[in-house]
Amino acid sequence: MQAITVKDRDAGVSGLTLAEVPHPHAAENDVIVEVHAAGFTPGELDWPSTWTDRAGRDRTPSVPGHELSGVVTELGYGTTGLTIGQRVFGLTDWTRNGSLAQYTAVEARNLAPLPADVDHVTAAALPISGLTAWQALFDHAHLTTGQSVLIHGSAGGVGSLAVQLAREAGARVIATGRAADRDTALGLGADTFVDLQAEKLEDTGEVDVVFDVIGGEILERSTALVRPGGTLVTIAEPVTVHPHDGRAIFFVVEPDRARLADLAQRLRDGSLKPIIGTVRTLAEAASAFAPDKRTPGKTIIRVTEA
Repeated sequence: MQAITVKDRDAGVSGLTLAEVPHPHAAENDVIVEVHAAGFTPGELDWPSTWTDRAGRDRTPSVPGHELSGVVTELGYGTTGLTIGQRVFGLTDWTRNGSLAQYTAVEARNLAPLPADVDHVTAAALPISGLTAWQALFDHAHLTTGQSVLIHGSAGGVGSLAVQLAREAGARVIATGRAADRDTALGLGADTFVDLQAEKLEDTGEVDVVFDVIGGEILERSTALVRPGGTLVTIAEPVTVHPHDGRAIFFVVEPDRARLADLAQRLRDGSLKPIIGTVRTLAEAASAFAPDKRTPGKTIIRVTEA
């Protein structure tokens, strides 16, 4: 089968290659998924898990990409809860071959059934971004109705979903980004927008929750905006600066079948809509890791036609 592979860590994006690789094996509690659409995170080539397994051993050539939507073609020993021919979407394991392939092996518990009226491209944009947004706002920050939340990167894959989920929860949403992101963020339901290039972040005042996806200086400056008892949550980097009288949390998204199913239902009823930037073929996936210009939303790789 064909897959995007990497084997030279020093080569960076130029080391991504479309290659013929062996068909995956379904271990215990696995399923084999024929991948119809896949998502990836541009920074994956910097992750240790892209290059080594759980024991720290080299596992190259490895297949990147950790979001997928497709159809189950094979069940591993002991696998329950899914059936052959079933449409599914979800996450692949961080330390195993991923979704930028025609077929991949996935733990069944990391996948959720995909309703027939949700297309694969849309579904592939949801697992990491949707789960990350939900876990940041509600599992870690405990955002509730009437609170205020500052969301950085509000037009990106994660931030755009966070804006929608926070608005649905009844929170006051302050979105940030570049000037070109203003209409998108306000259209998603943000109450106000801050242009980080032209406006002063500190003028937003104190908020109950800050959700950061940028890191660096923006993360450090955001700590001062958390009101007493509030929470700063980031996925960008481990926290080194904390709010004066609040919590600061760095986390990595975790699979959650039940929450994926809940997010899929929100897709169906129209209360949640991922922003999909561009859709490319598997052969174009390597160039998608290093786009020549910034594009809003999430890039999706269409691997197999339905």
